[in-house]
Amino acid sequence: MFAVYAARIDRDNPLSGLESGERPAPEARPGWSVVDVKAASLNHHDLWSLRGVGLAEDKLPMILGCDAAGVDEDGNEVVLHSVIGQSGHGIGPKEPRSILTEHYQGTFAEQVAVPTWNVLPKPKELSFAEAACLPTAWLTAYRMLFTNAGVRPGDSVLVQGAGGGVATAAIVLGKAAGLRVFATSRDEAKRKRAVELGAVEALESGARLPQRVDAVIETVGAATWSHSVKSLKPGGTVVISGATSGDRPSHAELTRIFFLELKVVGSTMGTKDELEDLLAFCAATGVRPVIDEVLPMDRAREGFQRVESGEQFGKVVLTNG
Repeated sequence: MFAVYAARIDRDNPLSGLESGERPAPEARPGWSVVDVKAASLNHHDLWSLRGVGLAEDKLPMILGCDAAGVDEDGNEVVLHSVIGQSGHGIGPKEPRSILTEHYQGTFAEQVAVPTWNVLPKPKELSFAEAACLPTAWLTAYRMLFTNAGVRPGDSVLVQGAGGGVATAAIVLGKAAGLRVFATSRDEAKRKRAVELGAVEALESGARLPQRVDAVIETVGAATWSHSVKSLKPGGTVVISGATSGDRPSHAELTRIFFLELKVVGSTMGTKDELEDLLAFCAATGVRPVIDEVLPMDRAREGFQRVESGEQFGKVVLTNG
């Protein structure tokens, strides 16, 4: 089958290890399902994999992609939960949690195999492309906002780095949930889009907010960390799920954190139950993922280049057929 895969690891030039071509189709085995992939979305996780983060050399070649929507063996339209092993389903009770493509072949292919427990019904209200955006970036944003930040309607939130998949999801979900959302971006066009999506105001990165906020959604890392901490109300929470600009800020702001009793919460992906809730939330409210571009699977390199450059606003989706 045709697939897009990591053939080599290159920390400095990740796309040099990206190849596409024929790979073995997945084989059915007890407790697992083979799904025909209709749409799959890109994440920064895929670029990190090409750099060798979470992906060991001895696992190569590895088909990339951890998000997908498609059709299972019984003809059902489904969405895949990307976290393998947290429950023991399909792989045994002692295997630690991992994200698809760290140990198992991914979704940038005509077919993918996952534990049957990881297969959820796709709401009829969502297209395959829309549903494929949800399991990583949108689930991450959902968990950051509603589980780990613990915000409620009427609270205020700062979303750093408008344009990325998690950031755009947080803006849309926050607006739909009645939050007062602020956003930042270095790019004027992205700031304008953030307001169109529901942010009450979008500012340049590092700019002083009109008010301090109850929570910050942080995926940028070192470049925005100090600003995130300084933007919180006393007792506020910064939730971090990524560090695209690096994980070693020049100022950790420890004094401010302890003096104002701020909370720093790490967040990774989400649970299957949270993904079910997110799918139901989108189906019921009309909220839809922000899609930057839809490309056929054989043009995956263009999508990777767009994500690597940071030019995209929302999700890049790859489709079969």
